[in-house]
Amino acid sequence: MGDRGGGCCPPMDLFRSEAMQLVQLIIPMESAHLTVSYLGDLGLIQFKDLNSDKSPFQRTYAAQIKRCGEMARKLRFFKEQMLKAGFSPSAKSLGETNIGFDDLEVKLGELEAELVEMNANGDKLQRGYNELLEYKLVLQKAGEFFTSAQRSATAQQREMESQQMGDQTLETPLLHEQETTTDLSKQVKLGFITGLVPREKSMAFERILFRATRGNVFLKQVPAEEPITDPVSGEKMEKNVFVVFYSGERAKNKILKICEAFGANRYPFAEDLGKQALMITEVSGRISELKTTIDAGLLQRDNLLRTIGDQFEQWNLKVKTEKSIYHTLNMLSLDVTKKCLVSEGWSPVFATKQIQEALQRAAFDSNSQVGAIFQVLHTRESPPTYFRTNKFTSAFQEIVDAYGVAKYQEANPGVYTIVTFPFLFAVMFGDWGHGICLLLATLYFIVREKKLSSQKLGDITEMTFGGRYVIMMMSLFSIYTGLVYNEFFSVPFELFGRSAYACRDLSCRDATTVGLIKVRDTYPFGVDPAWHGSRSELPFLNSLKMKMSILLGVAQMNLGIILSYFNAIFFRNSLNVWFQFIPQMIFLNSLFGYLSFLIIVKWCTGSQADLYHILIYMFLSPTDELGENQLFPGQKITQQVLLLLALVSVPWMLLPKPFLLKRQHENRHQGQSYAPLESTDETLLSVANNDSHGHDHEEFEFSEVFVHQLIHTIEFVLGAVSNTASYLRLWALSLAHSELSVVFYEKVLLLAWGYNNIIILIVGIIVFIFATVGVLLIMETLSAFLHALRLHWVEFQNKFYEGDGYKFYPFSFALLDDEDD
Repeated sequence: MGDRGGGCCPPMDLFRSEAMQLVQLIIPMESAHLTVSYLGDLGLIQFKDLNSDKSPFQRTYAAQIKRCGEMARKLRFFKEQMLKAGFSPSAKSLGETNIGFDDLEVKLGELEAELVEMNANGDKLQRGYNELLEYKLVLQKAGEFFTSAQRSATAQQREMESQQMGDQTLETPLLHEQETTTDLSKQVKLGFITGLVPREKSMAFERILFRATRGNVFLKQVPAEEPITDPVSGEKMEKNVFVVFYSGERAKNKILKICEAFGANRYPFAEDLGKQALMITEVSGRISELKTTIDAGLLQRDNLLRTIGDQFEQWNLKVKTEKSIYHTLNMLSLDVTKKCLVSEGWSPVFATKQIQEALQRAAFDSNSQVGAIFQVLHTRESPPTYFRTNKFTSAFQEIVDAYGVAKYQEANPGVYTIVTFPFLFAVMFGDWGHGICLLLATLYFIVREKKLSSQKLGDITEMTFGGRYVIMMMSLFSIYTGLVYNEFFSVPFELFGRSAYACRDLSCRDATTVGLIKVRDTYPFGVDPAWHGSRSELPFLNSLKMKMSILLGVAQMNLGIILSYFNAIFFRNSLNVWFQFIPQMIFLNSLFGYLSFLIIVKWCTGSQADLYHILIYMFLSPTDELGENQLFPGQKITQQVLLLLALVSVPWMLLPKPFLLKRQHENRHQGQSYAPLESTDETLLSVANNDSHGHDHEEFEFSEVFVHQLIHTIEFVLGAVSNTASYLRLWALSLAHSELSVVFYEKVLLLAWGYNNIIILIVGIIVFIFATVGVLLIMETLSAFLHALRLHWVEFQNKFYEGDGYKFYPFSFALLDDEDD
């Protein structure tokens, strides 16, 4: 349930969930708000919704919820504006430490109105500033075009005049005067439009102009050197300055519509050069004035946002708190006098005194003449599950809860997961060099956990940080199993003494162990270094890891069946003890428990017996002599007895329980209309037991019960075989991890070392590091983690864990920080 447990909890806090009680609170209206607030600070009661038949708008405090929602919207608006301005709210609030809810509502409204007005004025000024920048660019570019055109026209006119003067005759003046008079009468006044068009639309703009006017326009475009901020959209884009010459009002109207369709901004322009210079000067002055005004407005806006940011977290928490209080009050029902609120909820038994003290304090602080009434209700409803965890145990509990939340008072696998999960991971990951790397990475998160816990981390980093203590345990167990395997990045070391073996002669030094003889005492801890690097390493370690996987699997499955016995005893279910626990223990240990015993005997005696042959012919030919496969006296009789017990345990699981359940049901409903009252604990335990079987409150169907028991029996018998085989993944992944380590060491690092070239050596070291980190420390870690997870969820927990409960979610202000806005 999170980290609210404070210090380290004793194991029994995890083995069974906390004892829960259904309580009823009768709270006077005048102290209701303060009472719920104090209970939120306490965080030890889960309220039930007594108004589930009402819509949110029909509830008592719907108006207050709406006010809180509006205030939350304003705070989100402030946060968006702060992020847009380039800074985030201050983590520590400054200013007033205690502001009333109504005062905060008024203040947020005033600040929003002020900020909205500033934004509107700023946007208006910025748009005008961008328009003036575009206008100045049009004046400059179009002015250059007109100046160039005027110079060209003047030069052409002078050239024509000089030619005419050279060809003059006596008749020339009269003819020239007549032509001039005719030309002036035929001249048409040309108009023009100037502006900017997006460069990506300029070609289409030009084509549409010519098509619409049938070519009766002249278009001149000049690209702007730098991107320009568009006054309408506010986005930077590349544009072209254009000048369109046209003739006639009809053409002008067409051009204006085309400009509007293409988003081309138009600006006025004068032909006279003197007016152009005057306009440029005037526009430049207005740009300078607007720039000063905009900067002053931005400074004022930033100061306002920083003032808001200094108190943002306090205001945000205040609004969240008030909203959660009113949401909780809406779950309470009004009594008939409408002077009190009635609430029901679940709380741990140990919290009774703390809740009563909170109620008394709220009545005193609110000056209420009547205090709240606290009473425990008797119910047959199944309580929620609550485990007190701390920062170390919470991650392991989350691993279990991801499969399913424990039923009330059900045996919790989380206690054993703290040890078994990292150990099974380490069996697959065993290498003390890789374990040290994992440990160093985890210590970084643990040392800096106070700082990192207050920061927003990425999804993967957040997940890694949350499981830092799980990874720490995984790395410590990996160092231990790595020492057992004697592997440091696949390299063996003589850490605990010298090898017990030596070569008889030089011929056995590199290739095989055939020439090895034992010259010293057995290597004191783990695998002897002499076995590494030899051709006999693979079958020896294969046999060791495979048999060890079977031993670990059978041991953990036995633990699961033992926990099912504890559940049956705790819930007073004698049928499960006699017809589930005992036959399951007999069946599992008659076969696989016996196999584990044979493995240990073979290790101790050094026998060459074939265990596969023994186990197979124990079924096929139980009366045959064992011969060289006999490991101890009386083995044949023992195997026959165990085989008989295994066969008897199957009908033992299947047949008696359905008939006994039918008999219990008939006795329970035969002439029994009344039953004695039970205490709260007895009631809750009986509810938890009855919910798991479901035969008390509905018609008993013998066929359904029998089929259910048949499925359960078949599932266990087949599961005992498949689950045992599934534990062989410990052997497979351990072998794969070891072989990958050997490949990276020999084929990358040693190969690069053999070239006697510093560049090749550096490249080889870099490749080795990246391969080790990427494949062995990340991918292999994830793979071993997932396989250990599967072994716990499927092979271990299915023996006893139902996981059909629901979590205890108390009303707590401490959980508000984890919730999204």
